[in-house]
Amino acid sequence: MTTQKSFDYIIVGAGATGCVVANRLTTKRQAEVLLLEAGEPGTNPGLHDLTGFVQLWGSHLDWKLSTEEQPALSGRRIVINQGKVVGGSSSLNAMMHVRGNRRNFDRWSDLGNEGWSFQDVLPYFKLMEDYEGGASEFHATGGPMTVRDCPDANARSEAFMNSAAEVGYDGPYWDYNGARQENGAGLLQFNITPDGQRHGAAEAYLAPIMDRPNLTVTAQAEVTRILTEGTRAVGVEYLRDGQTHQAYAQKEVIISAGAFLSPKLLMLSGIGPAADLRSHGIPVVVDLPGVGENLQDHLQLAVVYRSKVTNPAPTLLTGNVLFTNARPVTNGAPPDLQLNFVPAAPGPLLPVLPDFGGPVGIFLPIMVQPKSIGQVSLRSANPQDPPVINPNYLQSEADVQVFKGALNIIREIANAPAFGDLNGGELVPGEIDEEAYIRGNCSTLWHPAGTCRMGHDELAVVDPQLRVHGLEGLRVADASVMPTVTSGNTHVPALMIGEKLVDMI
Repeated sequence: MTTQKSFDYIIVGAGATGCVVANRLTTKRQAEVLLLEAGEPGTNPGLHDLTGFVQLWGSHLDWKLSTEEQPALSGRRIVINQGKVVGGSSSLNAMMHVRGNRRNFDRWSDLGNEGWSFQDVLPYFKLMEDYEGGASEFHATGGPMTVRDCPDANARSEAFMNSAAEVGYDGPYWDYNGARQENGAGLLQFNITPDGQRHGAAEAYLAPIMDRPNLTVTAQAEVTRILTEGTRAVGVEYLRDGQTHQAYAQKEVIISAGAFLSPKLLMLSGIGPAADLRSHGIPVVVDLPGVGENLQDHLQLAVVYRSKVTNPAPTLLTGNVLFTNARPVTNGAPPDLQLNFVPAAPGPLLPVLPDFGGPVGIFLPIMVQPKSIGQVSLRSANPQDPPVINPNYLQSEADVQVFKGALNIIREIANAPAFGDLNGGELVPGEIDEEAYIRGNCSTLWHPAGTCRMGHDELAVVDPQLRVHGLEGLRVADASVMPTVTSGNTHVPALMIGEKLVDMI
């Protein structure tokens, strides 16, 4: 075993949040930071190309984690792609820039998490942005992350946006990252540079600072245990090149390994449900029964229409979006449906899509406020074993109703006059039984969250400053701390969590 020198801060995981925290902490020259990443450095060319990331799903740059069999999904196991590379899932995602709904964050605050209301977090969303549309009350320029309205002309669809407006939604060209997210149709925003390169957290936050003398980035270093002395975290143990290493933190250890691997690491370190830890022979450091609970994820479902016209294949997977509620809601609930649309089969997906026998347009309804809640638990005390992942997908009938409501909304939009020649008839699901199609075909959008949620109750794992309950010197900062998952892609909220954390530190 080798022991490294001490650092002020050790960050576990170079994903979206970890990259932000490493950047902002090292801005203060006195802070010595070690950033550990289990995956490889981000040198694969596919990580920078707009289409190459699709081929990297399931590769050695992907954790390739899988759920247990899901009874409500016809017994299927679902692979949940998660980036195992510097940049994390930020390097394998579809680059969409979605903050979520103001009601998501106000709900966090209502649950007792002071400082997390929409007005509290908006400055951090703006801090990250270099928005090509210019600065305003809700947008900013000059930040590290490039934000652009869909730059792929082939992925844009005025027919979709105009049809949504015809049936009563705001738009076209509604800014869902503006004053109000819900009930407007517009262009998706993307993290893509002006010269057409993807711009993930590694490119935006990490690449520009790699020469800072107070930053050490170590890839291919899988952390297996948080080192503790009494009730204080003092460092980490990790595997690299077949050897066990230890590194020590004078101030704090920050876990940013994601909604699956952050709770796994806590439990391997004796921080979690005491009975479960003892069943694996792990000494209990802190009994925290909420570690691994509260798993939430977004499900998606393809709905395909025959098109009467042949449109060029888009480079991006989608380009247009509508946020709304597919089920009746009360008390100002946030949107439960994100509806994406692309007017032709995307080029990167052509090798895996079925032959539809002609041109198509594809709707992608995404259920973004799941009522089905799952958990993550240890498979064994062996750090090399993947965790047990049971999201309980569609166990709640309310989630099925979101998809059924989405089908009604899609059909209304497709039958609007402005949709025109894009409606050559519904191919999928068509005449198939709706519920059978939903349960047999929906899949994850790879947005797990909530498994180390913040709060003050007995199942909370961290407090509103993201400090792990019962321990000093240890925080968790990634999508796992969300009490409820946001209404939209989780990458940008994960960046915001990193920006806010550094201010709290």
